[in-house]
Amino acid sequence: MLTCRSLDELACLAEPLHLALGVFDGVHVGHQVVLRRAIDAAAEHGGLAGLVTFDPHPIQVIAPAKAPTSLLATLDHKADVVADLGIGLFVALRFDQAMAAMQAEDFLRKLTTGKVKTIAVGEDWRFGHDRGGDANFLLRNAETLGYRLEAVPPVMFEGDRISSTRIRQAIRDGNLDAAARMLGRPYSVCGNVVSGEKLGRQLGFPTANIDTGGLQLPPAGVWAVRCHHRRHGCLAGAANLGTRPSVEGGGLRLEVHLLDFSGDLYGEELDVEFVRRLREEIRFRNLDELKSAITADVENVRVLLAADKPA
Repeated sequence: MLTCRSLDELACLAEPLHLALGVFDGVHVGHQVVLRRAIDAAAEHGGLAGLVTFDPHPIQVIAPAKAPTSLLATLDHKADVVADLGIGLFVALRFDQAMAAMQAEDFLRKLTTGKVKTIAVGEDWRFGHDRGGDANFLLRNAETLGYRLEAVPPVMFEGDRISSTRIRQAIRDGNLDAAARMLGRPYSVCGNVVSGEKLGRQLGFPTANIDTGGLQLPPAGVWAVRCHHRRHGCLAGAANLGTRPSVEGGGLRLEVHLLDFSGDLYGEELDVEFVRRLREEIRFRNLDELKSAITADVENVRVLLAADKPA
């Protein structure tokens, strides 16, 4: 997938561009409808289907006090998801105070220095300084600037609009089935494997410690997980999400014991899909009790994931 970091780079692309615009946190089912309009336009008229998004989330710059404390996907995870959907161009614009101050007219003018033939947005999406640009603004300028507008209405789930905010709440509540239905895929978090205290290795259950900074996590406890790695494929795992009270572990962390795997994953990215929560995190009296519990957890995960293989 082709990637760009500025609007100026679009002018250098020779192909016609069919672009979906938005933040797309989580790339949920509603976002996917917007993306599909760009993908279908590229297939019908020729050219490149692209996504234009922002990093960091604009509200973190414009109104930090109102920003979500956790997001649904890292920028790299977002790129992986949209590539699988058929997006061939990923434009991640740095959102800073200068971008926040840019008028909608200036943003659209810079965007259309490229050969933009389609712009797809959610019909309620707004952009530019003081949210001055919207679907009506894009429609008024479409003929002059030579693009076709696709403004997509919200997608509903159980009577309410699907939104990233709603999905984050479902994950916090542990309702991962609802989250998966709104996302169009099981919920997972992507993070690099970082060094830990290696206690799991001492107990006979080495773990991959995942950097989950800034990502929305489900309730703490022991989870059956599936982990996806670029080289090793899909790996079954037993994960502990919590503060490790039995060993005075401190802050919240995600540690995954990968079943039937040996190898060094430090510094590499692991995509951890939460399948089912087995139990709450428990404070054990000693390491022998902890080891016995982990042994039972691993066997339970092995049975559960064997019976719950994806189709």
